[in-house]
Amino acid sequence: MSIEPRHVPVLADRVLALLAPALNQPNAVLIDATLGHGGHSELALNAFPNLTVIGLDRDLSAIRLSTERLAQFGSRIILVHAVYDQISEVLDQHNLDGAQGILFDLGVSSMQLDQPERGFSYSVDTHLDMRMDQSCGLTAAEVLNTYKPGNLVRILRNFGDEKFASRIVERVVRERALEPFNRSARLVELIREAIPSAARRTGGNPAKRTFQALRIEVNSELSVLERAIPSAIDSLALGGRIVAMSYQSLEDKIVKRVFAQRSVANVPHGLPVIPEAARPELSLLTRGSEKATDSEIEHNPRSASVRLRAAERIRMTGTEKGVAA
Repeated sequence: MSIEPRHVPVLADRVLALLAPALNQPNAVLIDATLGHGGHSELALNAFPNLTVIGLDRDLSAIRLSTERLAQFGSRIILVHAVYDQISEVLDQHNLDGAQGILFDLGVSSMQLDQPERGFSYSVDTHLDMRMDQSCGLTAAEVLNTYKPGNLVRILRNFGDEKFASRIVERVVRERALEPFNRSARLVELIREAIPSAARRTGGNPAKRTFQALRIEVNSELSVLERAIPSAIDSLALGGRIVAMSYQSLEDKIVKRVFAQRSVANVPHGLPVIPEAARPELSLLTRGSEKATDSEIEHNPRSASVRLRAAERIRMTGTEKGVAA
């Protein structure tokens, strides 16, 4: 299996700079929670010679690809087939009290988009799968063919911000009664016909929003992320740093909310002295979310929609693994 050079890690220099103070120390551990091609892990392992990386991915194809790419690092790289809300369990399995760094590069990977048979792309006719872990779970076709109309409308509206969700679902229900959905081209054509012609003239392919919504539902992406970010913060060692890169607003809102909650003191406003136990757990390292520069986007078009947030663990609560209460 070859490593394709076009797969460039997003915001690589910025990610390493944010993580560096935590990783540039003996026996540091980085959790690459969304391993993908292993690009960020490879750069971190080269930059920090004392670093061990634990790479997680629910996609077995990513694990196989990164096994080859990162083999040169020997015991400094540990690859785990797991979803990123399982960080705490993975640390337990490796007898680690916490990690010095945790990285999330969220959303669908370029590898998954580049494999037509995975069903993530609306630009080619293929099976409607969309599972990041193809060993389990419902496919996008099964969601389309079995969900009640109200649930389908909710998914398209909430996960895809699709204004014409009811019109699309009405056609889906009518068509699936004649023949179950199996292929992407049939769904793309149905969406095109369901959306008013005036709305098709702008905003790119009208199927984009529906495909995003189905992918999020199939992989439970938002509910997993809701669990994963708090768990990741709890798994950070004192002085550890977390970096999260999001590519759509629903992900970024979750990261923003949890970071904000954990970076403010849990006391009434105006209290002159803040007790140690009420001090914030996190210090934010970015003002809001950071975007890619024009030169970064030109070099790596995938970075066009990225929103990066980062924080440092500045207080332990006393309930973490290996910390006395």
